[in-house]
Amino acid sequence: MSFVFKPSLTASVTIKGSKHRFPVHRVYCVGRNYADHAREMGSDPEREPPFFFMKPADAILESGETLPYPQATENLHPEIELVVALDGGGRNISVKKAKKLIFGYAVGNDFTRRDLQAEAKVAGRPWDTAKGFDYSAAIGAIVPVKDAQINTECGIGLKVNGEFRQRAKLGDMIWTVAETISALSGLYELHPGDLIYMGTPSGVGPVKVGDVIEGSIQGLGTLTTPIGKPLK
Repeated sequence: MSFVFKPSLTASVTIKGSKHRFPVHRVYCVGRNYADHAREMGSDPEREPPFFFMKPADAILESGETLPYPQATENLHPEIELVVALDGGGRNISVKKAKKLIFGYAVGNDFTRRDLQAEAKVAGRPWDTAKGFDYSAAIGAIVPVKDAQINTECGIGLKVNGEFRQRAKLGDMIWTVAETISALSGLYELHPGDLIYMGTPSGVGPVKVGDVIEGSIQGLGTLTTPIGKPLK
């Protein structure tokens, strides 16, 4: 097979304790999966089923890498999230079978151009420009299921320059991991290499150039993202 130019490399993520890397197929994100954040954003969490949006696979940014402050925004927000990495797939997967597709878990940050998202909401337009920009899918090392000591009591939190902004427990999610995988598989055929960002708690707010963002989940470690100057 020949191409008119050299294809881009497949995006991938570090796997904790392994020399191998996790190849990324798609990046799915769950909207408003914590009740307090849904209310914070002006929605009623009791009235809506899970909904989803996507980020490009090449938006992946690993821990320690700098996020250049993105263009076209003056209101950049990090959103700490549990990330689920799949090594199986399919359509219309039952909740019971969903956990069999999970390779591992990671700490993630769903960076958002909040001003563009607000404009899109008012205009009734898609969120793509607010969510799917370059380097917007920060992620720590993926911890394989057998090594991931996580449960509903595990804390999830985000610090900016050492001070907490977001704090919750994984059990505060409205939709569980298995329920989310099942619902997503009713909309898309899932594949090995898919990542699912599971939603964020309340406490979101703006960051600026020079800030250091630390997202952590008990049992999974810490994701560090410095905010750098915009690219020219």
